Amino acid sequence: MLAAAVVLTALSAMAQADDPIVMTVNGVDVPRSEFEYSYNKNNTEAVLDRKSLDEYVELFINYKLKVAAAAEERMDTAAAFQKEMADYRAQQAEAYLVDSTYIEEQAREVYRQTAERIGDDGLVLVSHILLRVPQDATAEAQAAAKVRADSIYNALKGGADFAELAGRLSQDPGTARQGGQLPWIQKGQTIPEFERVAFALQPGEMAEPVLSAVGYHIIKMNERKQFEPYEFHRKSIYDWLNQRGITAAAKQSMGKKLAAQMGGDLTPDEALARAEKELDDKYPEFRYLMKEFHDGSMLYEISNREVWDKAAKDEKGLEKFFKKHKKQYAYDEPVFRGIIVNCTTPDVLQQVKKSVKGQPEAQRVQTIREQFNNDSTMQVKIIRGPFKAGKNKYADYYIFKTTKEQPEAIEGFPEVGVIGKLQKKGPDTYEDVRGAVTTDYQNQLEKEWVKVLRSKYTWTVYPDVLDTVNRHN
Repeated sequence: MLAAAVVLTALSAMAQADDPIVMTVNGVDVPRSEFEYSYNKNNTEAVLDRKSLDEYVELFINYKLKVAAAAEERMDTAAAFQKEMADYRAQQAEAYLVDSTYIEEQAREVYRQTAERIGDDGLVLVSHILLRVPQDATAEAQAAAKVRADSIYNALKGGADFAELAGRLSQDPGTARQGGQLPWIQKGQTIPEFERVAFALQPGEMAEPVLSAVGYHIIKMNERKQFEPYEFHRKSIYDWLNQRGITAAAKQSMGKKLAAQMGGDLTPDEALARAEKELDDKYPEFRYLMKEFHDGSMLYEISNREVWDKAAKDEKGLEKFFKKHKKQYAYDEPVFRGIIVNCTTPDVLQQVKKSVKGQPEAQRVQTIREQFNNDSTMQVKIIRGPFKAGKNKYADYYIFKTTKEQPEAIEGFPEVGVIGKLQKKGPDTYEDVRGAVTTDYQNQLEKEWVKVLRSKYTWTVYPDVLDTVNRHN
C-alpha cells in the first residue's frame, strides 16, 4: 500500500509540474492548460476585441466568479441542464468515436469506382440546342424539325452566338437558361446517340444535328478533361458519404476495433461506451470543450437572472437610469419619433388619428392593425420611425420641411398622415430609446454584480505560472 501511495504521489507531482495551477477561484484550481485553451480561443486573429494577457486574466476571474455563483445555486443539477449536457457531449464525442481510417478507405473506394467508370475517355463539357420530336411524330413532323435544326445549324456556322440561340430556341429549359451548357458528363450518363457524337468532338467543334430518342440535338464541344486526382475530390466525396450515413458505419467499425483492443470480452457498443467515458482523460481539448459548455451554460442562466432579464423587466429601474443619464441620449440633430400612415381614404385617416390619440408608439401600431387591417382588407400601411432628416421622403416633407415637392403616395393609399412628435434635444422617455437604455442598464447591473461577487468570493493568481502561459514546451 505504501509503495502504491508513493507512486500515486509521484504521478500527481509530475502532472502538476506539466500543467501547474495558474489561479484558484473560490477554492477551485484552474490549470494552466485550461486558461490557455480559453485565452487562445478568444484571442485569435479573427476576434475583433482581442485582449492582452493581463486584461484577459481579469475577465477570466469574473467569468469564474459568476460560474461559482451559479454552482452555489446548483443550476447544473436541473434535469433540463443535465439533458442538455448529455446531448452536447454525445454530439461532440461522435468525432472521437468514429473510425477515420474506415471513412478514408470508403472514400478512396468511391473515387476508384468513379475513375474506373470514367476511364480514359475522361469528361466532356458540351452545350446543345434541342428541338424535341415526339416518338410518335409523323414523317412530316420529323422532317420539319430536321429542316429547322439545319437552319439553326447553318446560322451558327455563319457566326450566330450559340448561347443566345440556345436561350431562345432550345426546347430543353434546364440548359437553355445556361446558354445550352450541360454539366460535366462521362460516358454512360446520356442518350447513346448524343454520347457518340459528343465524345467524338474536340474543343471548339460543333456537330451537325443528330437525332436521338427525344429529338434533334446541335452539339458544341466546350472542353474536355481527365478525371482529377483523389485529393481534388476528397471533400466532396466525404460530404457525399456523410449524407448517406457513413458516420454510423464508421462508429461500428471503431467499436469492433476497440472491443478487440480491450480483450474481446466486450461488444462493440460496450467498448464505445467505455471509450466515451475515457475521452476527458485522453483528450484535453475535449475535456475543456465540455467544461466550457458546462460553465458557459451556467453563466448564461445566472447572467440572464441577475442581469439581462432582470434589466429588461425592471421598468422602474430603466426609467430611473434614463433620468439619471438622460444627457448621454441627447440627439445630435432633431428626430421624429412616430409613425407615417398611408390610408385608403381621408375618412380612414381621420379615424386612425382619433383611435391612436394619446397612445404610446408601440400601442398605436397594434391599434391600427386590429381596427383597420384584417385578413380580407387593408386600409392602412404603416411606416415606423424614428427618422432623421434625409431618411424618409414623407418625414422630410411633412415634418422636417426639407423638400417642397409632395412625395407620391403609395398606390391605393393616397392619404398620408404623420402621427408622433419631433424631438429636437433628445428623447422624452426611456421608451423612445429603450434598446440603448436597456443595454446600458444591463452593463451597470453587470458591474454592480461583479463587485458583489468579488467581495463575496476569494481568488488567487500565481504570477510565476501566468508568466509561462504560451511560453512552455
